[in-house]
Amino acid sequence: MKNLFSNIKGDLFGGITSGIVALPLALAFGVSSGLGPSAGLYGAIFISFFAALFGGTNTQISGPTAPMTAVSMVVIAEIIAVNDGDISLAIPAILSVFLLAGIFQIILGVLRIGKYIKYIPYPVVSGFMTAIGIIILITQILPAIGYYPKEDVDYVNTFKPKAEEIILDNILKEEAGEGILVLENFEETIKRAKKITSNDILREAKTLAGSEAKGVLGTFKVLSRALQNINWLELCLAIATIVIIFGFKRITTTIPSTLVALVLVSGVAYGFGLPYIPIEEIPQGFPMPNIEILTEFKISAVTPYIFTALTLALLGSIDSLLTSVVADNMTKTKHKPNKELIGQGIGNSIAAIFGGIPGAGATIRTVVNINSGGKTKLSGMIAGVLLLIVMLALSTVASQIPAAVLAGILITVGIGVMDYKGLKAISTLPKDIKIGPIKLSSEVLIMLLVMVLSSVWNLVYAVGIGLIIASLMFMKKIGDLTAKKSDVKTLSKEKAWSDEIGLPINLQERVFIKHLKGPLFFGSTSEFQELANQIPETASTVIIRLGRTQYMDQSGVYAMEDVLVDLEKSKITVLFIDVLEQPKHMMERVDIIPDLVPREHIFKTFKECLAWVKENVKE
Repeated sequence: MKNLFSNIKGDLFGGITSGIVALPLALAFGVSSGLGPSAGLYGAIFISFFAALFGGTNTQISGPTAPMTAVSMVVIAEIIAVNDGDISLAIPAILSVFLLAGIFQIILGVLRIGKYIKYIPYPVVSGFMTAIGIIILITQILPAIGYYPKEDVDYVNTFKPKAEEIILDNILKEEAGEGILVLENFEETIKRAKKITSNDILREAKTLAGSEAKGVLGTFKVLSRALQNINWLELCLAIATIVIIFGFKRITTTIPSTLVALVLVSGVAYGFGLPYIPIEEIPQGFPMPNIEILTEFKISAVTPYIFTALTLALLGSIDSLLTSVVADNMTKTKHKPNKELIGQGIGNSIAAIFGGIPGAGATIRTVVNINSGGKTKLSGMIAGVLLLIVMLALSTVASQIPAAVLAGILITVGIGVMDYKGLKAISTLPKDIKIGPIKLSSEVLIMLLVMVLSSVWNLVYAVGIGLIIASLMFMKKIGDLTAKKSDVKTLSKEKAWSDEIGLPINLQERVFIKHLKGPLFFGSTSEFQELANQIPETASTVIIRLGRTQYMDQSGVYAMEDVLVDLEKSKITVLFIDVLEQPKHMMERVDIIPDLVPREHIFKTFKECLAWVKENVKE
């Protein structure tokens, strides 16, 4: 905290710039969640400010993100459905779940769980992120073409019989709760039924129509009907937004293209008086806390969602810590993972109290902050304050933004959030399992399974299933390959092996030897990635001995790629010794061999490698 004001100019510019980037995304994520644009803004304001203040990554900019919004959207839809579509009745339970997720994050940080989150396998993360992109893309089709199931009269009318059935069922349940025996006192049921108006039935039918069209499968159910009722103005606004976002990036990245699209398309639509559909009205004034979620908290209301709250906490923690690693690489600093979890938990908890959706560290906004000069926690706090000022001063203006513009922004987010690196690897990874006549890569299978289940079923359960299957497959592979305990660790000082005694003393400062003594897999990649910290500044050549590395998974091969890219940037030559068949095959598949390590730099024995070193490495 003592260095909070050491970089005021850079932090001011970084905070303002990242806050501007966050504005359209906050509005879009709020609308997508189902709670409205104000919930997105509230989340961005409070999470950005308090996660920066209490967190462990100085340059992190936090707020609603695509993964967190996707999970929140499911929670919100379920709780609203339980409350017969009445969002005002559902709000306390929804915010209680979000508050619980923040508290779980704080507990994870206090228990120092942050360092264990790295053990999530790459295929699970890849499948999940691609599913998030698919969910966002598909669910934004309807608003992008201006079709809203609740406003389709003919479609809503098909649900009226079901609505009447639900209303009658609620009356019977109400009477049973009061001890009234319906068959003995049928007149009471008739009396209560007569109080039901056509508006009550219509409201229930609209709720059913909206629920039926929710999510990926729901979108497909009404897609044919939606395509027959396209609002061409809304579609044009969405397309214009997408074109500007992708096109403006080719001109310059100094000004956020999402903001340009938001201002330009909204300005044209409003200025020319076009009959577009605006977003929900954003409340004016300072956001007020929902004290009732604390004073009237009922554990029974959130008990069914405890696992979901924990998933939100874990997802937000993973999302934030991955962004922290990106920030570390850019700033050459080291974040404090457990403190970061506590900060994110505090931010999400306060955001929930004020009616905001949960969030996490946002990679793009953090990168923008760093590139704009942000270096301390002050930058993230300024970003939050800027969004608060915008909300207080421009809420009336923001309420005129076309809903199709935010749909267009979300479509670009969906396209960007998918893991193309993992998708590209589907055809290249070795096929090591057989299902009937089909041969597949076990890691591709996990990725596709998580992706499909997340998209069409349940995000939370899909990740859990993916983790279990990945763990079982990993244990089987390791059991088959070696009975010895894996020993892929970074050591402060590598001990020379017997055949390395011949390395001349005058070359020892120029050559660094790294021994890998076991599989390079998702549980050991972070230690391996610290290899660069071990290398002396005087070294120009690194020898990696791989004779005891029997297995390398997708996470391991990408960790190897990252390390080699960093060494190449530092103009350090890398030599491999005794590369076994499976790791070699994996590295050839992703072109580590020969792009990063030429075949002439791969040796069978240390003796052969030493001869090359003596001839090519200068003293």
